[in-house]
Parts: sequence; C-alpha cells; structure tokens
Amino acid sequence: MKKFTTLLLGFVFSIALAQAPANYYSGTEGLTGAALKTKLSAIITAGHKDNGYDGLYTGYTTTDTDHYYENDGSVLDMYSENPTGTDPYTYRHGIKKCGNYSAEGDCYNREHVVPQSFFGSKSPMVSDINFIRPTDGKVNGMRSNYPFGAVTNASFTSKNGTKVGPSTSPGYGGTVCEPIDEFKGDIARMIFYFVTRYESQLSGFSTGNMLGGSPYPGLQSWEKDVLLSWAIQDPVSPTEIERNNASFVFQKNRNPFIDHPEWVQQIWGTQVIDTQAPTAPTNLAVVSTSTNFANLTWTASTDNIAVAYYKIYVNGVFHSNSSSTTATVSALTQGTTYNFYVIAADAAGNTSPQSNTATGTTLVDTQAPTAPTNLEVTSVGTNSIAIQWNASTDNIGVTSYDIYVNGELMGSTSSTSTNIANLNPLTTYTIYVVAKDGGNNVSPQSNSVTATTLALGLNCGDEKFETIPASSSTYSTYNWTSNGVSWTSEDSRTDQTINGRAITIRDGFLTALSVPNGIGDLKVTTQLKFSGTAGTLKIFVNGTDTGKTVPYSSTATTTVVTGINIGGTVEITLQNTSTTNRVAIDDMTWTCYALAAVNESGINKNAISIYPNPVKNGEINVTGKNLSEISAAQIFDFTGKLVQTVAQPFKNSGKITLKNLPKGMYILKAGNSTAKFIVQ
Repeated sequence: MKKFTTLLLGFVFSIALAQAPANYYSGTEGLTGAALKTKLSAIITAGHKDNGYDGLYTGYTTTDTDHYYENDGSVLDMYSENPTGTDPYTYRHGIKKCGNYSAEGDCYNREHVVPQSFFGSKSPMVSDINFIRPTDGKVNGMRSNYPFGAVTNASFTSKNGTKVGPSTSPGYGGTVCEPIDEFKGDIARMIFYFVTRYESQLSGFSTGNMLGGSPYPGLQSWEKDVLLSWAIQDPVSPTEIERNNASFVFQKNRNPFIDHPEWVQQIWGTQVIDTQAPTAPTNLAVVSTSTNFANLTWTASTDNIAVAYYKIYVNGVFHSNSSSTTATVSALTQGTTYNFYVIAADAAGNTSPQSNTATGTTLVDTQAPTAPTNLEVTSVGTNSIAIQWNASTDNIGVTSYDIYVNGELMGSTSSTSTNIANLNPLTTYTIYVVAKDGGNNVSPQSNSVTATTLALGLNCGDEKFETIPASSSTYSTYNWTSNGVSWTSEDSRTDQTINGRAITIRDGFLTALSVPNGIGDLKVTTQLKFSGTAGTLKIFVNGTDTGKTVPYSSTATTTVVTGINIGGTVEITLQNTSTTNRVAIDDMTWTCYALAAVNESGINKNAISIYPNPVKNGEINVTGKNLSEISAAQIFDFTGKLVQTVAQPFKNSGKITLKNLPKGMYILKAGNSTAKFIVQ
C-alpha cells in the first residue's frame, strides 16, 4: 500500500475530524481574566460525554497516534517520543497495555497530567481525555503525583529526557517533573484546561502543591508562572490540533487553549499591547537530509519585544514549531523533494514575513539491514522475559528493532535488549526480532528463542535495599529497580542501616511501583533514627489508605501486617507523616494476593471440580452437587482480577464456554465453592 506523507495525512485528518462549531465560543467576546475563564468553563462543560476510564484506550487510537514524527502509526507518547531522532521504544495501540513494569518500554498506561489522587479518582475527571495521555508506565510511575517544573539535578531521567528531581523553579523547592521541550506547551495547555473545566470543584480537590483552592486563578502562583512560560516556549503544534479535533469527536468538548492559545495570556498573564511583527528570518538552508528527515538552520529574526518561536512550513503547509534557529523536520518520505520556509512569531501572535525558501531532497534507501544475531534470553520471571541480541548493520543506519512474541508484534526498541512484561506464569513463549531502517526496510528475522515463565510463588516482593543509590545523607528523591520492581522514595536518605543498607524516610514516602500479582500480607523492619518519638507509618495501596499501619521506635522492629489482600497490579506505599521523625526501613517482603476461600477440591456439600484440567478447547465441564441452584459463576485470573461472569451457568448443562482467556491459571467461583484450572 502506498505510504502517505505527513502533509497528505494532515489533509485527510482535517477533513475526517470535526472542527469546533462556528458558535462554540459564543459569549467570550471582550472577556478577560476570571470572567473569560468562567465562561469557557460553562462552554466546555456543556455536552461533555464521559466515555469511562476503560474507554480512554479506545479514544487513544484517534487522539494519540503518531502522524507527525516517525509517522508510523504507533502510540504518541510524550515520555518516549524523540522528536529529532529514533524513539527509544514504541507501542502499538492495544498491545502491551499496563499491567506492570520494571523498566521503560514494558507497557503503556493512562497518565493523568493532573494526578487523579488530587480528585479522588472521581468521574468525570478520571476519564477526561483532554488531560489524560497514553504514556510509558515506568516514566508515568516515576513522575508519580509531582507537579511540573524545572529540574537541574535529576534523580531520574527517562530515555527521551523527561526528568524528575528537586525543583529549580522559583517559588517551589519540592520534587517536580520536567518533560522535554517538545511537550511543555502541551502539558501547560492541558492543565489550563483542567482548572478551567473543573473550576467550580477545585476547592474540594487536593492542591498537590500545584492546584489552587479557588476558581481563579486555580493554580499555585509558582506553577502558574511555569506553565505560562511553557505555553509561550512551546506553541500549539499540528499534533495538538489533531488531538483536539479527535477529542471533540470522542468526548464532545474541546481544549479552548489549543483553539485560542492567546486566551492563556488573557486569563492568567500580564496584558502587553504589541502590534509590531518580527522581521523575517533569513539565510534558511537545508544542511542535511536522511531518508525521512531534513535538518534546517536560519538566521534569527528581531522584534521590538522578543521573538517567541518560529513556524516551519513544508510545501506551503504548517509542519511544526521551533524555539531556536534550527529544526529537524521529521516524518518525510524518502526520495522526495521538499520546499521549506520559516515564519517568526512573538508572544502577542504577530508573525513576520516568510523567510527565503530552501529546497532539499531526502535520501533513497532500498537496502534492508542484516538480521539481528545471537538472540538470547537473559532472565525469566513469573510474568516477564528479558532478551538481548547483537546489532544489525545497514548501509545508512538501523533505526529500531521490532519484537515478536508468538508471532505477534509487541512493540519496538532502539536498543539491543528489552524486557517483555505482563506475560502469564507457567507459559511458554517463542520470541524473535527484526531490524528496520529509516526507509522502512525490514531485515530477515533473528534466530528464535523459547522461554517458559516461572510459577507464581508465595512471595511477590522481597526488597533488602542493598541496591539503593549510593550512600548519601542528603534528603532527596531516590529511584532504583530491584528484583523486577521499580522503587521511588521522597524526602529520604540512603546512608543508614538496620540489618544492612536501609532507606530512611523523613516527611515523605517509600513506594513500590506497579507490583504484579497483588499483595496479601506485608512484613517489614523499621527503626527510628537520630531523635524523635515512636510512631507509625501508614500503608497505602493504589493511593488508598488501607487503614493499616507499621509501628516504629528506636529499637529495630519487624512487623507482619496481615489481611491487606488486594489483587491485580498494585502500588504499595509506606508514608511517614511526621515532619521530624526519620524512620529507616529494611527487609520488606509481601505475599501474593490470595483469592478468598480458594480450595482446589471445593468445600462443604457444594464442592465442585473441573475437567478437563488443563483446559485445551475453550470449554470447561463442572461437576458438583446442586449446580442448578447456583445463580452466578465468576472466573478470576491469577492476580484476582475478575475476567468473566456467567449468569445461571448451569441452568441447562454443566459446561461453561470461556471467553478467549489467554494461557494461564484461573479460579472458578460458583456459589460458595471454588476450583482452580489451567488454560493451555
């Protein structure tokens, strides 16, 4: 099939996706400040359709597909997209959804740019696609619920340059997240949308050192200043316009600050009257091309106040923005000649005459890379397999490797190793890799490797803190990965010991991110360091207070907390609410989630059994007493997640047809009886 260029795709999407109705913003004329914000709130609240949290993944196929960078149909992820080069990894829509993760590239999930803990995960906020983006699970977890700001000394940096660490933005010194420049304006406009759409509810939300407690301005002063600068630094791009149009089709409301970016300054900024346009950029030149991109340079424009950014046009169509006098124009077609020109813009929206036109032709590449070699399995877990291989070679350059599991494309990476996550336990997988270049030429496949995931054991977590970052008495945010689990700690230090190295929390928390197979009971050793009084740490699971605590005192104490018992992929947090007590934590283990009343042979007179077991034909036969009296049957996966419900399951027979359940272990609960079975 003929490959569409970015310009043609942009034309197709402009037709296919609805624009704002002509009168959508009626009544905003002449308004500024709080009055304009309140009017916009009413407009974007009316007609808002809540499609539910699970519906986001459906919406993402139209709102967040890469049509402008690699133009490869992958998930457009702010935390992994490399705007000027090869992405470190990519996701396909609907494949590798989180799930759990221990490294970047394991899975993608739904990132609430305004954390859902601020509003208690309530509707419609929890499923509002206008501020919830698909992002890599690991980076999303590292971002946690921190506000956005500038970071100088990062404690975590993602593969595309997203940073987490102490804030260097004036007015705030806590931990913040700083995205790459390409998406700073996107994030700013999404947050401005949130505090406008939900202004009447802000007083009931947690601020998180980010939101304000009143309708206007709706933000902490320091955060407002950060976002105002980012909105200017990174103006509205074609990807945002496409996303806004698609979101309107999906959800029936829009982000007004994409349609009218000038409203950001009219509501929150300082009004400056500026009617003078910048001078035209000069000396535009194409300095190099590859098969799918071109590098441009030009001489800066001048302005009476300041040039804010430059708009880049390709064959007369707006393509992207640049905040500097260079740009990489991506998603081009090989062997094609393009005409480029540039226009300067200032913060008031005045635009210059266009620059000279520069012409460049992309390279042609028809030679495929060599096959990757020596593919091997480096580690196997209960739900993950890590692999590595030797790099392919290419006449121009290998851009990425596609990973196939049991013949299905699972995603891609630019490195020569990856971790395949969210697999089933006790299941055999066959894996191979192919290489791709910038001309989309594909290599022969590598050798295939086969590996079987491990059985689910008693313990799902065992952390001794021996691999935490280097010993330091500085209280900061620290991040590390151990035994397949990602960890983060805030307001913490790494120089104390109990039975060995320990993490010490002051007025902060310790969190195990995206832990598979749930949590049953928790065991941990604690000790109060330096001075202070005895107290307790709170236990949160998935951001919810369990009501259970872990005591600490000056004596090292090991505590077992029973009955937490929460299934699925979980986030486990120990929080120290004292602002002065410094509590060391060591030897933290937890058992897997156990579905209540599981008994393989059934219980009491209503005992049930299943045959054949393992199941091979998608159907189970159930025997037992009084089956016809059972009103409903439920099937749970090995994490305790409900995957199928059957009403009056045995009204006509003892058979249950399974709904495309993947290989793995399951539990049938029928009435008061349960039985395990395996799908092969």
